[in-house]
Amino acid sequence: MFVRKYLSREKTENGWLIHADCADLLLVFLTDDIVRMRVSFDRSFPEASYALVTTAWADRLDPLFEGERHRIPALEVACEETEKALTFRTASLKLVMRKAPVAFTAYNALGQAVYRDLPDRAFDRDQLGRLTHYSCMDRKTDHFYGFGEKTGYLDKKFRRLRMCPKDAIGVDPETGDPMYKHIPFYIRLNDANRHAVGVFYNNSYDCVFDLGEEISGYWDRYNYYQTDGGDLDIFLINGPSVKDVIGRYTLLTGRTILPTKQSLGYCASTMYYAELEKDCDQEIYNVIDKHEKEQIWIDNFWLASGYTSGEEDNLRYTFNWNRRRFPNPEEFFEKMNARGINVICNLKPGVLPNHPYRKYYEDRGVFIKNPDSDDAAVGHWWGGEGRFVDFTLPEGRDAWRELLEENILRKGTKTVWNDNCEYDSIEDRNARCSFEGAGGTMAELKIIQSNMMAWTAHRAIANVYPNERPYVINRAGYAGIQRYAQVWGGDNITEWKTIKFNIATILGMGLSGCANMGCDIGGFTGPAPDGEMLLRWIQNGIFQPRFVINSANTDNSVTQPWQSEELLPYVREAYAQRYRMLPYLYSLMHEASTDGIPAMRPLFLEFPDDPACYGDRSMSFLFGPSVLVANVLEPDAKERTLYLPKGCRWYDMNDSFRAYEGGQTVTIPVGLGSIPMFLRGNAVFFTTEDVKHILADTMKTLDLVIGADADSEIVFYDDDGHTLNYKTGEYAATTISVRAGDRKVISFRKEGSYPGTVEKLNLKLISKEKGAYWVSVDGKQLTRYIVSDGFEAADEGWFYNMSERSILVKCRKPQKDVFDIVVSTEKFDLIGIMAEEE
Repeated sequence: MFVRKYLSREKTENGWLIHADCADLLLVFLTDDIVRMRVSFDRSFPEASYALVTTAWADRLDPLFEGERHRIPALEVACEETEKALTFRTASLKLVMRKAPVAFTAYNALGQAVYRDLPDRAFDRDQLGRLTHYSCMDRKTDHFYGFGEKTGYLDKKFRRLRMCPKDAIGVDPETGDPMYKHIPFYIRLNDANRHAVGVFYNNSYDCVFDLGEEISGYWDRYNYYQTDGGDLDIFLINGPSVKDVIGRYTLLTGRTILPTKQSLGYCASTMYYAELEKDCDQEIYNVIDKHEKEQIWIDNFWLASGYTSGEEDNLRYTFNWNRRRFPNPEEFFEKMNARGINVICNLKPGVLPNHPYRKYYEDRGVFIKNPDSDDAAVGHWWGGEGRFVDFTLPEGRDAWRELLEENILRKGTKTVWNDNCEYDSIEDRNARCSFEGAGGTMAELKIIQSNMMAWTAHRAIANVYPNERPYVINRAGYAGIQRYAQVWGGDNITEWKTIKFNIATILGMGLSGCANMGCDIGGFTGPAPDGEMLLRWIQNGIFQPRFVINSANTDNSVTQPWQSEELLPYVREAYAQRYRMLPYLYSLMHEASTDGIPAMRPLFLEFPDDPACYGDRSMSFLFGPSVLVANVLEPDAKERTLYLPKGCRWYDMNDSFRAYEGGQTVTIPVGLGSIPMFLRGNAVFFTTEDVKHILADTMKTLDLVIGADADSEIVFYDDDGHTLNYKTGEYAATTISVRAGDRKVISFRKEGSYPGTVEKLNLKLISKEKGAYWVSVDGKQLTRYIVSDGFEAADEGWFYNMSERSILVKCRKPQKDVFDIVVSTEKFDLIGIMAEEE
């Protein structure tokens, strides 16, 4: 049943209601660049979204999301009618609706068509009740990104993708589908006009995206979205840049929650640590000792589900403590906290028949119910039949929260790890859920359970630790999960290609609003990785926000960073590099929390005017705006080939900052210790050597590497790292701007009341053409050193490093919020003809 004919229209409070032959269409212009186009074949528009935090209408769930959701006034947009079309104009878009058959085309301010429905079959409901939205595509010039957590290369053109989250253990990292998340959002980018648009479907039913795999000779080439139920609730999001689209999508569904600093440190885990017959706590203390002995820095420990096992049957009972393995949980947490190690306990929502809290749940009536009775719906689970808490039921959330507070949080942890929360075990999708009292089915609400499980964890943490920043980890999630949780790529398989394709999975999640993402280093399932594979995995993993080795190896082994002694120096250096980069990574995560832009970025995110980046398959990426990373992803590699985007010069950070012009493919030699990194020619990258243990160490010196080929700007963000005080202004956001030229000015402008801890600054400014004439800090010239020994011994001064051709500057940080460091490379002669500093 296609929507074929326009009948009439009427103005509503916040948009337009369009009546067609077999459906009604609701148009709402939230902003100049976000248009809601909702198609209902039932001609009704109930509002009950778990995903949206910005709306322009009343929603039944507004009270539930009070404090999260913001209602804005919709734009008043006039309708221009002709015989064949309706036209709507905003400041940046023209939306034209053809009357017969009904289809939309969007034009940008230049008059270019940036989005088109398939003209003769845009909206359809078939004989099975499935809803389909068809769009035109250019098979040569269009690219498709996002879709949440997916396998394979980043560009999904010619793929067919299903969203029906599974416990996808061992999924093929190149071709497998589906995985654990359901995020029905994508970004389309076109080679010809270089204009990005986003499309978000506000619908949680299982769905399929076909990106040109299907071809029919009767129609123009197309892609489509097909869903099992609900309606076609489409949000068209204008660019023109990919960054614009991400920012507007995360305006709709929420930004990534600002993580704690500690969460960005390394986390150790394996299922086996919690599976010993007794005294697992003692073995875990030994594991922490080993990390410290080997100088492999660690701040977190994932406690796998073995701690919940029944002492008689070894089955998983969430909120139960196995006292043989952990005789005194409170003491265990106390000792780990004293060492600065955050223990993160595994939680699973399924309840087995002999679960000690089964009656507790049954008495409260909080399980998902059968379609035709009030009995609990039963599904496959670890160890037998499982019943499942309904997180769309307020009483279900309360029951879970109370046990979480009593049995986990009050024992000494502030972190929640929600595992196996896809809710795919209940096969009957007609099983009934509360849906906040309105009644619903698992067909619509299955993946919503995951988000609300994380939502519940936030409330529990707030109750026990009122001013602490919530740290929640989820394996599954729907659009908006970034507001609540760090996520990971589930139970990946130990293969070389997993290292490679997990990069694209993380990049895709970042483009889909989920910036706090990572995949298990070393692989979760399969035989243990060999030494070289694990080393390369670690070298790759240090750039992921979630930095975790986690395994359940099928050969009864445990993946640990020191397992290959001959490679241990390279492993140590990789860990050291991760900890050096913490201030930069934390600043990037703050950017994600305010603007939605991820830390790990595809090349085209920073270089949208270089179409060569759109389909790049080298698996290189940008770490923030400043550094291009091209990790070694193949065994026995002696070289690495990568593309350097055009528009700037690039400096090889492992080869004395050797310069390369952008817009070319280069091949560089690599060895076992290689972590290929290239500094952007107009960028600032900052690190520290001071932090080896996040809670114990204080950053006092900030090291900056500066490419000053052109002007640039970046924000160095800091706060206490764990409380909510940043929300009331207790933070330090220092904008570091570089003005290029013969006289290079590096300006520091701090905002916020947090005093910061940095006392010294070390600068390395790449200057291949010549050295400096003079350097000043806050108006005071520094001493120049001709011999490096004198510079190294001095507290302040500058020196020109001939091997790198870089200007090295070190100084005490001025005790003020605004100051400049000036590096003059102006022309001068030895008899002083040039004027002194003004």
